[in-house]
Amino acid sequence: MKRLLSLLGILQLLAATAAVYKQWIPNTNFETASNWDKGRVPCARDVVHFEKDKVVSVFVGSPHALTDMYLPLNGEFLLAAGAAFTAFDGSWDPGCDSGGTVRFADAEQRSWFDPTLWRDVLPSGELRPGGPIFSVHEERVPCRHDDVIFQPETSFRVNTDSAQPVIQLRSISVMGQELNTPSSWAGYLGGPSAPLQFHGNGTLQVTGTGCPDKSGCACGNALDGPRICAALLRAPGRQCPEPACQSPLHPLGHCCGVCGATINLEFTPDFDLQKYQDKLVQELLSQPRYTGVQLAMSKVHRAQTFLGLVSRGAAPLIQIVLIDDRAGAQAGTAAQQLAADIMQDIAQHGEALGISSGKMEVATGSTATGQVGSPPVSRIAAGTVMGLLFSLLFLGGILFLYRKGKLRLPALRPQHPWERMEEPAPPAPASDKGFDNPVFSVEPPDVDLAEVASKDLQVFYLNPLYSASETET
Repeated sequence: MKRLLSLLGILQLLAATAAVYKQWIPNTNFETASNWDKGRVPCARDVVHFEKDKVVSVFVGSPHALTDMYLPLNGEFLLAAGAAFTAFDGSWDPGCDSGGTVRFADAEQRSWFDPTLWRDVLPSGELRPGGPIFSVHEERVPCRHDDVIFQPETSFRVNTDSAQPVIQLRSISVMGQELNTPSSWAGYLGGPSAPLQFHGNGTLQVTGTGCPDKSGCACGNALDGPRICAALLRAPGRQCPEPACQSPLHPLGHCCGVCGATINLEFTPDFDLQKYQDKLVQELLSQPRYTGVQLAMSKVHRAQTFLGLVSRGAAPLIQIVLIDDRAGAQAGTAAQQLAADIMQDIAQHGEALGISSGKMEVATGSTATGQVGSPPVSRIAAGTVMGLLFSLLFLGGILFLYRKGKLRLPALRPQHPWERMEEPAPPAPASDKGFDNPVFSVEPPDVDLAEVASKDLQVFYLNPLYSASETET
């Protein structure tokens, strides 16, 4: 019976995942105690102080008696039915024995891209029940096809500074009114409240359209990823827990390292992201052995490079992130087992599901990070090409320096292989015609040999290679 109820809860959760609603948490209401520097709502003996150069939009839900109030130069008070301000008449006010100056807190730094200031809700505005599905940090901020809700009867002020000039959304609900067309949103922006509620260099744009691709749509917050992570880590308390594994994984769109597993899927036009997520939840995550395992799945764009050097743009992938609640050496082991089951299912049914390939990466408390699914042949080929590329760069550098005259090379006559294979020539036969002296070039005298023979003359030549004593005969 418990298993049936659990499965019904999961099915109800899946039924509401087609549209994503994100609700802004903080407000600037007068009755919210955290909006005042003393941590309490002003009472009758207090002097209320709004900084004159701070822009505010303040919702007042009930009547208040005050001793005095200093107002800002630019702002608004939104009064609910029956709300009002009156001067303190000196009568006793329980809980307000001693008055003082109470200052309104600064709301200027509440950033749109702070993931701690948003929560997932149902279309009714109620908090979405917890379950096995979670979101990476970039997707905890409203994505381009999400619906944004500002709670009814609340005021707010949001800093929309962004790395992108336009922040697209499907719809925005303000004061209980849903604005889901470009014209209705443009009309609201032209009113008096919008400039007091939204400030910053990013412009909010309502499109009225959801994700048109059944394989999913990327969130669209990648450019503001550094801003999201900075806001997360700046929040009170360190938001990234210390991972129990030595080499934690770093999924795209997530600010913290995690223990567990990631799977990157390449897909075909037949892939349906929502149906595949439902399949994983119903067939695998609902099993008792995977209690405590959470899954995040979305389309991302991973940068592609040639040999790790030249950018080739970004390729769409389906990223699956699996984490669990195990600790110590067991951290990530349940997520690893689930990832292995998913990879096995892909091997058997991937083609029918519209999945062309998958690569798994794991990191647990007992093992180092490892990859499954990437072919080693491609890595060897990449290493070979890298070696050739660096060799060409090295030779090109030498040639460049040589042509610039900054490098001199010895003049060498290349010896051909066939020359090295030749046998040495045999020595020339002895000859009675003498030899050429390598030291002197002496022309023999013009002598008549017959005359020399008749006179029995002796002719001597001095050879510098021998001593004089050796030349005597």
